[in-house]
Amino acid sequence: MTTLVFGHKSPDTDSTGSPLIWEWFLNHTGHNAKAALLGTPNTEAAFVAKRWGFELPQIIADVDNDQACVIVDTNNPAELPGNINNANVLAVIDHHKLTGGLETKNPINITIRPLACTATIMHQMMGGQADEMPEGIKGLMLSCILSDTLAFRSPTTTQMDKDLAETLAKELKIDIEAYATEMFDAKSDISAFSDAELLRMDSKEYAVDGKKFRVSVLETTSPKIVLDRKASLMETMPKVAKEDKVDQVLLFVIDILKEEATMLIPNDLTKTVAEKSFDATVEGDSVVLPGVMSRKKQIIPALKV
Repeated sequence: MTTLVFGHKSPDTDSTGSPLIWEWFLNHTGHNAKAALLGTPNTEAAFVAKRWGFELPQIIADVDNDQACVIVDTNNPAELPGNINNANVLAVIDHHKLTGGLETKNPINITIRPLACTATIMHQMMGGQADEMPEGIKGLMLSCILSDTLAFRSPTTTQMDKDLAETLAKELKIDIEAYATEMFDAKSDISAFSDAELLRMDSKEYAVDGKKFRVSVLETTSPKIVLDRKASLMETMPKVAKEDKVDQVLLFVIDILKEEATMLIPNDLTKTVAEKSFDATVEGDSVVLPGVMSRKKQIIPALKV
């Protein structure tokens, strides 16, 4: 049976590139693997795949009973197929905190390390066979690291992530800043997406003190493009929350260059969350949070209601 490799719903560059990287490694080491996606990837991920010569993996809605699979870049059942606990999960490769709720049929290999990017962990797990990676796989790996670290601006960045990215860039003869700018420009092009699509594009579900949130981030070098749609986004947020069966959508527009986040404040609940979580003073329908860049390290752990 073919082993499916996939990341989380609303796939970003890491959840698009890492399944392709691990597909290559498993096939290279004598297994039968196929990368998959749990949704349409964002514009940066699509740019990266095309740049390094890859077709985007097939999008799947669910997994069959006993389907062999490897989960990457998440361990949260809310971000995985509905039937995941009836599949045959073989391994988890991740860099997020343990969430709980994932059940497996047998003991499995779990590798979760406090690094900024799943692809960095994969490189470590490959050992000497990483030297056999073709150029395209190296390009995906570099792209995943630059995306997850925001070109080393994110506080999640470790020296291991940075060292590996610099090594890969040297081997590929890539200028990191120039290439990262291309990636971030691709990510900033949101013209083709509806407000609801933007709110779900890079989002994760989390429960905090009895409240369920869809925590959405939009990382961009052109925040004005997003904030010009602030009124319609705020109008859409409660509709998306109702459809997705959560209490509230929390939207953070990350300005990559200024290294700050703007949180939209459409109602009293979001105002309370902003003030309690980030010690912010909210006046109006948005608030700027200086230095906030990472959902994983700075937003999710801080959330209070």
